[in-house]
Amino acid sequence: MAKLTRRKMLAAGGVAGLAGVAATCKYQTQLHLLRSTPEHDGPIPSGWAASRVQGYRKLGSTGFDMSDISFGCSGLNDPKVVHRALERGINYFDTSPDYSHTESERALGQGIKATTRDKVFVASKFCTPSGHLDSDTPVDEVVKSVEDSLRRIGTDYLDVVHIHAVNSIDRLMSPTIHEAFDRLKETGKVRNLGVSSHTPDLETVMQTAVESGRFDIIMVAYNFKHWPKLEQIFANAHQRGVGVVAMKTLKGAYHSQLSDFTPTERQSFPQAAFKWVLSNQDVSGLVVTMKGFEQIDEYLYASGQSMTDRDLALLAHYDQLIDDHYCRPGCGDCLDSCPSDVPVNDILRYQMYARSYGQERVAMTDYARLDPAHNASQCAGCPAPCEAACPHGLSIRQRLTDAHRELRLA
Repeated sequence: MAKLTRRKMLAAGGVAGLAGVAATCKYQTQLHLLRSTPEHDGPIPSGWAASRVQGYRKLGSTGFDMSDISFGCSGLNDPKVVHRALERGINYFDTSPDYSHTESERALGQGIKATTRDKVFVASKFCTPSGHLDSDTPVDEVVKSVEDSLRRIGTDYLDVVHIHAVNSIDRLMSPTIHEAFDRLKETGKVRNLGVSSHTPDLETVMQTAVESGRFDIIMVAYNFKHWPKLEQIFANAHQRGVGVVAMKTLKGAYHSQLSDFTPTERQSFPQAAFKWVLSNQDVSGLVVTMKGFEQIDEYLYASGQSMTDRDLALLAHYDQLIDDHYCRPGCGDCLDSCPSDVPVNDILRYQMYARSYGQERVAMTDYARLDPAHNASQCAGCPAPCEAACPHGLSIRQRLTDAHRELRLA
C-alpha cells in the first residue's frame, strides 16, 4: 500500500476534510484558520516584480554589510532561485545540512558558484543531515560535520557556523563544539561563531551568548510584541559588536489562512511584519525562507521601507485573530505539566511548518525523530494539564492530536 502523506490526505479529503477539521475545533473562533483560504486572492501587485534590496546594515564587527531582508534556505532545491536573489541584491544566505537532507546546501552552492565568494555571506550550522549535534559530540565529529558542509556547498570556508536551536546554557557553551570552532577558525574554514534559538529559554540563551564574548552573531526568533527583554539584549549586542539576525518574523505565517483577512491585508502582512522587525536599528537584518521567485518579489518589497500606522494596525489585527491559536516561541509554560514530557512547542512548530509554510516533508521528518514515548500519540487519553498551564488558552490536546494525525506517515 502506498504511503499517505499529509498533502495527499488533504487533497483527497476536499471539502469533507475541511469540514472534519472544523468539527474538531475546540473554540469556534479557530474556524478562521482553515487551510482552504488562498495565499493570494486576486492579482499580484505589479510593484512586487521589480522589488530588490534597498537597505544594507552592518553585521556586527564582521566587516560585512548584509541585505536587510535575506535568504533562508530551509526549502531550497533550485539554484535558479539563488541566482534571482543575487540579482535582486540579497547577499546573506542561511542554510543547514538538515534542510532538505543536504539538498539546500548543494543548491546554494550551485547558486553562488559564479559569484565572487567575498560578495556573499554563507551561514550554516553545526549539524548533520539527520539533525543537530549534541553538546557532548566529540571534537573530531563536530569538525567533520562542518567539513562535510564545505564540500557540499563547494566553498573553502563558512562565514558563520551556528550552534542551532539552542535550548540550554550547557549546549551553548559546549566545550567540544567551542574547541571544534577554534580549530576550524585557525585553519580558515570558518570565520565567525553564531548561535540561534527559538526555544523557551531564548532570552537567557541570548543574553549569555552576548555577554560571553564568544559569539560574533546571534540569530533570534523575533516578531511583533514578543520577548520584552530582547530589545535590551539587542542593544547590548550592538554595543559589543555582535551582529543580530532576526528569524521567525512572520509569527506563524497564518496570514495565508486567515479568512477574516481581506486580500489586501493578506498581501500586506509580510511587509508589515518585516518593517516592524527592521524598525529596531540594533537588528542587522532578517532571514526568511524563500523557495520560489514569487517570494523574492513579495518579501523584498519591504526592503528599506519605514513603518506606518497602517502597518501597526494590520499587525494588531493579525495578533487579535491568532491569539487563541498561536503557540508562542519562548513561552514553554505548559512543558513541566506534561506527564509524558511531550515537547509541545516543538510539535506545534512542526505543524506550523506544514500548515503555513507548505513544508510537509520537513515537518514529518522532524516529527518522526521524536521518541514515540514522548510524541503526541500520548495525548489522546490524557487529562491535558498542559491546557490549564497555558497562559494563552490554547486547545493544546486537540492541536497535538491533530498534529500527530497530520505529521505521522501512514
